[in-house]
Parts: sequence; structure tokens; C-alpha cells
Amino acid sequence: MKRTGPTDPIKKKLIEDLRERGHKEKIPFLLEIAKILEKSTRKAVEVNLSKLNRVCKDKETVVVPGKVLSNGILKKSLTVAASTFSMKAIEKITKADGKIVTINDLIKSNPKGKDVRIVV
Repeated sequence: MKRTGPTDPIKKKLIEDLRERGHKEKIPFLLEIAKILEKSTRKAVEVNLSKLNRVCKDKETVVVPGKVLSNGILKKSLTVAASTFSMKAIEKITKADGKIVTINDLIKSNPKGKDVRIVV
């Protein structure tokens, strides 16, 4: 059976880096993100802002190993890291005084994933 997964070279490199660092430094947080990102496109994670508003606390840092979509209203100030964002989601997150970062930037600033929630 042919192996499926991301074909985007940037996403492949991110997964490879997360796995390598996760195994080398024994950080399960990084391995879990890599495992979720590695899923086939059909099973890729897509999270709406309404879900982030429902499951997250104010001023929390959140990782979405997939795409953040703009459906719903965000009333909480969150720091959101994801592989991709819709343009409307970016607007709504910044309007709610939130921050948008890449997964790489989040890993650089918080490599162990302390106080970070993974939302799928």
C-alpha cells in the first residue's frame, strides 16, 4: 500500500525537524505534533474559531497541527500556532487581541511545550 501524507516540502521538513528534535531530546509534545501533522490530507486537522473559543481559556497558548478556519466568533485573547490560517481567521484572532505564530516559532520559544494546549 502506498504511504500517504503531506506532499508540501515545507510541511515535510517541519515534521522531520519535530521528530528529530523530539526523539533526540525526548519531548513527547513535539512527537505528538509531528504525528498529527503527518496524517493524510483527507484526515488533516481543521479547527474553527468557535472550537477554540469553546475549549480554550483566555490568554492561553494553543497549537493547531493543521489549519485554523474562521467559522465562529473568538472572544478570548489567544496565542495560536498552526501550520496554516485562513485570512479571515487571522483577522478575527488579531481583532480579539490574540497573536498568530508559526509552529516553528512556538517551538523555538517553548521547546518543551509547557502550558501549551494541542487542539485537534
